Amino acid sequence: MPEPGSKRYDTLRSRLRREAERSGISDQDADRAADEELQEGDGMRGRGPRTEHGRGPEGERPGGSD
Repeated sequence: MPEPGSKRYDTLRSRLRREAERSGISDQDADRAADEELQEGDGMRGRGPRTEHGRGPEGERPGGSD
């Protein structure tokens, strides 16, 4: 599953919104329904920093040496 904020996530969210609107759901409710459906999926949480640089300064990293 794509991560929130990614282009793939936004594309999938737009598609779900459009389908909901076509089925007769109001614009605001379609927006809410698309968000809820994507949030329920597995793996939708950010995985955190992917590099050492993304973890912050070396002395301030959790679990790092003093």
